[in-house]
Amino acid sequence: MVWNAGSAGERGASRPCRNRNRRTTFRNLATPSIGSVTDVSTLPGSTITTRELTVWRTLLRAQVHISRHLHQDLLGEHDLALGSYDVLQHLSEQPDGRLRMNDLADRVLLSRSGLTRLVDRLQRDGLVRRESCTSDARGLFAVITIAGRDRLHRATITHHRGVRELLLGRLDAAEMDQFEVILRKLAPDYPVALSA
Repeated sequence: MVWNAGSAGERGASRPCRNRNRRTTFRNLATPSIGSVTDVSTLPGSTITTRELTVWRTLLRAQVHISRHLHQDLLGEHDLALGSYDVLQHLSEQPDGRLRMNDLADRVLLSRSGLTRLVDRLQRDGLVRRESCTSDARGLFAVITIAGRDRLHRATITHHRGVRELLLGRLDAAEMDQFEVILRKLAPDYPVALSA
């Protein structure tokens, strides 16, 4: 579903538009489409400047650009989606290769139902198995299998190469330091430290 701002006669109105394949898409990210207004700072009630909006949209585009390329590389070379890679990576970082499903969902930033569907696919492929929690009859663990570790190991080389090409290789040491400070301000509570 696509959400477009209304025409000049419908200022402030938003209406959904369906595209052919029914996936969520966003049109005209670079240019406001409300009437003939191009300076967002002149919109009634706006608390954001045109420059700030440009920075925001650039952040969104950079994230999508990088994620899309990483996803395509992993899928093409290892038949592994980026989300699946992320799940396997988080499981492999645990000493026993397991996490409660709720904890895993929080770490990979998915809804519980979204993670359930993803783990279903990984389980069908033999990369993950589910185990009951002995202390909580309702609790389930996702556990990485030997095949999952093997696939992750091969895919990590591709993933790290992509991260280097798309992000790390484009920043010098000073920019990397600045970038880290900015990201820690934006996501102060998200656990990202690795034991490596």
